[in-house]
Amino acid sequence: MKKFKNIMDKAGFLTTILLLIFQSCSSSNDSSDGGSDNPAPSNLTIQVEVVGKTAANPDGDGSGKVNLKINAANAVSYKVLIDNQLKEITNGELTYTFTGSGTKTYSIIVSAYNGSGQFISSTSSVNVYVARKILWADEFDVDGAPNTSKWGYNTGTGDGWGNNELEYYTTRPENVIISNGTLKIKAIKEEYMGSHYTSTRMLTKGKFSFKYGRAEVRAKLPVGGGTWPAFWMLGDNIDTAPWPACGEVDILESVGNNPNVNHSSLHSPGRSGNTPDTKTTTVPNSATEFHIYAAEWSAESIKFYVDDNLFYTYANSASTPFNANFFLILNLAMGGNFGGTVDPNFTNATFEVDYVRVYN
Repeated sequence: MKKFKNIMDKAGFLTTILLLIFQSCSSSNDSSDGGSDNPAPSNLTIQVEVVGKTAANPDGDGSGKVNLKINAANAVSYKVLIDNQLKEITNGELTYTFTGSGTKTYSIIVSAYNGSGQFISSTSSVNVYVARKILWADEFDVDGAPNTSKWGYNTGTGDGWGNNELEYYTTRPENVIISNGTLKIKAIKEEYMGSHYTSTRMLTKGKFSFKYGRAEVRAKLPVGGGTWPAFWMLGDNIDTAPWPACGEVDILESVGNNPNVNHSSLHSPGRSGNTPDTKTTTVPNSATEFHIYAAEWSAESIKFYVDDNLFYTYANSASTPFNANFFLILNLAMGGNFGGTVDPNFTNATFEVDYVRVYN
């Protein structure tokens, strides 16, 4: 949601830092002879086996698992920089599992040390395929209230969210219910607790969060001027790093005053409110047909899709908040800074969700 308040580089940079760690742990980076009793390491070899690799599957079986065998003369320990993680081993064998889905090329940097801290280093690379796996999902296939082990709620007046919204968020079945295989968040024009509209805002804070992967929702959007449905994410650290320091990722935002247009945006320090990090795409029949709205998130980028059509790529980096755990939010706001003027003839509207899924 735009201008949220009051609630809740890259690999090369890290590689450089870790290489400094390699060197700082050594009394010398000179591979010359350290004396007849403790000669310097030499003849470093790295063997990388991709589990499940065959002629038909040259990048592995999708498990993402690799086995390393490392050997060097006169070495007593090894340090391995793999997938931006530093591993220390003594026996020359390491099993590692990559988790980012897809086929990628990874660099592996190995240093072999003798007992005096002298070392030699070598670099290898490997292509690995990781199959997409679901980390968390709600299919909304059990009628009644949403699953409380997966979802909590924000409740209260819309003016508490920093957007001048007009609704009062409740947990009532009138505003949120699962029926016939879909979640229905309903905005209603009614007098309630001093507000003129009611709706629901549900979130996974304290129940589920993740770092990197793909988050997607299959949804059908509400109709009516002033409606503002959204599927988005906030940083898990919002209680200690208030917005926008925690970061915000808006995957689906649409407004009834400009139907069939999806906004995907990112908010961060110095780039909040009317953020420049935003793009739109046309989504025909968004209120009469289900569409899939998704973001694929990594240390290098955040890519936004509708029905698997890429329309916006944000360049992520170590300087952004988008490298920590985030939780999910579904809500339907009314009016406000982004939702705009509510149609005077509005009575109610429904944001219908088939599923929410998070993949590795």
